[in-house]
Order: sequence, then structure tokens, then C-alpha cells
Amino acid sequence: MSILDSKVPEGPLEEKWTKHKNTINLVNPANKRNIDVIVVGTGLAGGSAAATLAELGYNVKTFCYQDSPRRAHSIAAQGGINASKNYQGDGDSNYRLFYDTVKGGDYRSREANVHRLAEVSGNIIDQCVAQGVPFAREYGGLLDNRSFGGVLVSRTFYAKGQTGQQLLLGAYSAMNRQINRGKIKPFNRHEMMDLVIVDGKARGIIARNLITGEIERHSAHAVVIASGGYGNVFFLSTNAMGSNVMAAWRTHRRGAFFANPCFTQIHPTCIPVSGEHQSKLTLMSESLRNDGRIWVPKKKEDAEAIRAGKLKPTQLKEEDRDYYLERRYPAFGNLVPRDVASRAAKERCDAGYGVNKTGEAVYLDFASAFKRYGKEKALTSGLTGATEAQIIKLGQAVVESKYGNLFQMYEKIVDENPYETPMMIYPAVHYTMGGLWVDYNLQTTVPGCYAAGEANFSDHGANRLGASALMQGLADGYFVLPYTIGDYLSEDIRTGAISTETPEFDQAEKEVKDRINKLMSGSGTHSVDYYHKILGKIMWNKCGMSRNAKELQEAIDEISALREDFWKNVRVPGTADTVNQELEKAGRVADFLELGELFAKDALTRNESCGGHFREEYQTPEGEALRDDENFKFVSAWEYKGAPKDAVLHKEELIYENIELKTRSYK
Repeated sequence: MSILDSKVPEGPLEEKWTKHKNTINLVNPANKRNIDVIVVGTGLAGGSAAATLAELGYNVKTFCYQDSPRRAHSIAAQGGINASKNYQGDGDSNYRLFYDTVKGGDYRSREANVHRLAEVSGNIIDQCVAQGVPFAREYGGLLDNRSFGGVLVSRTFYAKGQTGQQLLLGAYSAMNRQINRGKIKPFNRHEMMDLVIVDGKARGIIARNLITGEIERHSAHAVVIASGGYGNVFFLSTNAMGSNVMAAWRTHRRGAFFANPCFTQIHPTCIPVSGEHQSKLTLMSESLRNDGRIWVPKKKEDAEAIRAGKLKPTQLKEEDRDYYLERRYPAFGNLVPRDVASRAAKERCDAGYGVNKTGEAVYLDFASAFKRYGKEKALTSGLTGATEAQIIKLGQAVVESKYGNLFQMYEKIVDENPYETPMMIYPAVHYTMGGLWVDYNLQTTVPGCYAAGEANFSDHGANRLGASALMQGLADGYFVLPYTIGDYLSEDIRTGAISTETPEFDQAEKEVKDRINKLMSGSGTHSVDYYHKILGKIMWNKCGMSRNAKELQEAIDEISALREDFWKNVRVPGTADTVNQELEKAGRVADFLELGELFAKDALTRNESCGGHFREEYQTPEGEALRDDENFKFVSAWEYKGAPKDAVLHKEELIYENIELKTRSYK
């Protein structure tokens, strides 16, 4: 084990980033034309990084498994993007955004990175407005803001419930401009299969053309991994079905440390599981908690009657409803952070108060918002003496203007009208705070290999606050990586083009082909999904919202045995030299079967509760997370040594000079 150096600059927190930019090495424009950069993943982090690096003059190659960068999973983000503009005049600042993010992450993130994130957040909004992103605007024409969980100010910029889509289209348009100029060469429908290291530096990748099956070599002076998170290790998650860990995990196998794999976010507002037939879950934006109130019946007999279909939620009187978040956390109410809201929902459902047929759902109710907005609209419209029905109709129109597409989506999936009956929600796997370990420059432990966005671990600690994923992805891509990568590339101005005809590329390609052949040669007993579903159930039941030492050890043993069976008995039909989606899935699930075991090992070694990592042995009498700052105030960074059970732990000690460590309270 070693203590990792994060290379955070010296000096006062608010001056670190400015001083660092002023002193790091740069590459002059004429030399940038001779330097190649590979970007794997074209979501918000990868797309913005590729566009900015190409604008600066580097030659960029982008890789994504989708048919277009527009299909990246960033498109699914709904609620908004944070920035400390203080447009509302409610007391926001860079420091408050920094503080809320560190506190929300349960004091398990790096101070310097989070403060930098807050500093550049305002620039992101300016950049996106200039690109034409249609953010919502208030009456006076300024950009509007709404609140998200874990904060006491309104700092979330949004475009209805389609914020991720609009931001991605902005990044994609910036990419397209560079593609048209010849500065970006896109490789869509390509999947990174391995990282190639030459003389200790990342010098390219091996990729598979998903249309032809051809294995290709691509070289560069640096490689950026921006391939998103690993939530699909749980099989059921809010991620796109294609989302995977392959690029990050193959980088890990080549020497990049993997940090905090057990820090995974369970999102409290998702459409509940309806049966064994499902292959993914759907998120309902956290922004809905601005106006929706979460409740369950106060009496178990009412919950049982609702589950049996004998009682409708609208028939339950106000005094018979338990608005449990408002009761337990009066200061923040329904806008507590995601980990807190998720555990509270689980606690109520486990106690027998769940409201759907499986008993695993709570209500998200907009009836109060309809009346509140309706009264205001009636007054501003000059309607005196409006009836309650008129007020509710006016209020529904206001809510529709703010969240309309989310309500439509819910009705299409559940076949219930959320304007007439409360939504049903339940927690589900959503985002991963863990990822490739990076230093202050976003460089992994492999020189020349960088990680951006959700693929790295750096900014969210043990729990991500809502609307911070889009902020981090665009901060990394537009405003951090383009500066810091130049510090490394300044050493390569005389290197010349990197050849792919070398022993290192030969060996990497051979290993990729051998792995594919091994997958294709299984005995053919079970499908890929058969193994993925079993893995998902192990992960959810034993590494999900709550964990304990006994079940984590069981998970490690069960995943190890499942992985062994997978390699012997998986059935992959077709051939490797053409389109073969089962082969694609097989490669991804093979990596999940390794990551899942390391995930459980990481959770077992962290003997505390913090954020999304809740160990049942470590909780307060009230059932809240109990941190152990004396023994676990560090980042767990794992070095690959073959089997996950042999992974070696390295620590990055977390130093807090600007924030007082204390028990997180939202009461």
C-alpha cells in the first residue's frame, strides 16, 4: 500500500486553480497541430473535451459505441445543472456551492477539486447560453433557477425536464464544427477494448468496429476516458442498457487505480420495479421534489388496503398521511440529499407502509402544488372568486409548463395520470461516484491517460448532489482538462506520430482477440443476460441501499463463483466478424463480474457509513449514517493484481483545511 499524491497545488484554496493555470506548461498552437488525442466516450464530458481540444488545435479522435454522439446517456439527464450565479439573490456563492457539495458527499471528496468545480460553474452556463441551449427563463428574461436536494438556495439551471439533452446538443454542435474542420475524426459504433501502453505511457487503444467486427489499432499522444459510470453492474438501473464499465475497467487492468467502487448513488425518485420482465428502470427527475410531497399512509391497514386495490390514495385524508421526510428533516423536507431520501423510503417500505403491489413504492404527490400555483395564477389573472376546480386546473397548467414531459413519460410507462393520482416512486441505482482515480490534473496513475466526468471519482465523495453530474462533466471537458492535459503534452512536441506497428500494439491486439475467442467458445449453457441478472440480484440484495459484513462476504464468494461459471458456460451466438450484440454484452458483463467483486470488497473494507455507502453495523440510534473520520478519511484506490480478491489498496488521505468535519444533518 502507498499514500497517493493528488498533486494539489499549494496556497489558499480560492487561489489554487488560478495559480496552477498560470504556472503549468503550455503547448503553442503550431505544436498542437502535431499532437493527437483520443477521447473515449462522447457524452457531456467527452463531447465537450473533444470539441475544446480540437478548437485549441489538437488532432482528436472520438470513440463511442452508439451510432451518434447524440445518443450518449447524458441525453437522459432531466432536472438541471448547478452553478453559483446567485441569480435569485438568495445568498449563493462559489463557497456555498463548494460547501454544499463537500457536505453532500459526506466529507469524502477532495477539497481542491470541488472548489475548482464551483469556480468554473458559472462559465459553463455562459458557454451553454452562447451555444443556444434553451434554458428556462423567468418573467424578467433572466435565466430561471430551481432547488435541488441538500441545498438551501436555488442554483439549478434547467430546460424543462430535458436539460441533459439540450446540453448534449450544445456539446455535439461544438463537436460537429470541429468534425467539419477536420480536427475531430469520429469513430462511432466503435468500442474500446484495451488501452495500449508504450514505455510506461498511454499511447493508444484497441477498438472493435461494431458493424464489421474488425479489431482496429489507434494511436495518440494521450488518451481521455470519458465513458460514464458503472451502474449497470446492478442490471436494473436508470442507465441506458448499453452503459458499461469496459473502457474504464480495461484501463484499470492496464494499471490505472480504481477508486471508491462502492460509492454508488441510489436515486430516490424512480418508477418502481414492476416485474421480472424489466431490463431497465426510469428516473423521475429530482426537480419534481421541489413541488411534489412524498408520503405513505400513517396506518398499516390503509397501506394494505391501497396495495389490495380497495382504497385510492386520493381518498386518504390529510391527517392520515405521513409526510415522513418533512417529519424527520424539517429544515430540508422533501429536498434532503438523495442518499437520505432513499434510505428513508426503504425504511418506510420495509416497515410495511409501501403502496404498490410489491410493497416497494411511496407516493410523490402534487395536489398541494396544484392549489398553490393555481391560487397565484388566479390572482395574477384577475380571477376573483375562482372555484377550487378552476384553481386546480390553473395550477396543473403551471406544473405542466415546468415538468410536462416528465408527467407524460410517467403516464406512458405506468398508464396512470399523475395529474389525477399521485406518482409512485422507489429508489433505484442511478450514478456512480467511484471511478478511475485521478490527480488534480485529471490524470490517472497511467501517465498520459486522463479520466473525465462520471468515469473518474474526483468530485462527489460518497454521494452526489442532484444537478452536479452535468456540472462536473462540462467543467472537466470545457474548462479543466484542456488546460491540464497541455502540461503533460508539452513533453511530446518532438515525439512525432505514434506508430501502431510496435510490439505493444501487437500484444494488446492479440490479447483482445484471444479474449473474444474465449467468450465465443463457451459451452453454451446460458445466455449473457442470465448471468447479468444473477449478478444484479446479488449486487442489489447484498451491496445495495444497505450492506453488512456477512452479506458482503457472501457477495464476494458468489460473484467469484458466478464469474467462473460464466467463462465456462456462457452462450454467445453468431460470429465475431460481424454485428453481434450478444458478443458486445458478453464483453461488458465479463467486466461487470470483476468490478462487482471489487465493489463488494471495497464496501467490506470500509467499516463506516457515509453517503451512499450504508453499513448496517455503523449507524446512529436514529438510523442515520455514522462516519468514522479517524480511520476512514481517505480515498480507497485499488491496484489491479489479477483476481479482484488480490487487488491492492492504496490510500489518498483527505485533508480538510477549509471545512469543519461534522455529522451531516438536514434536520
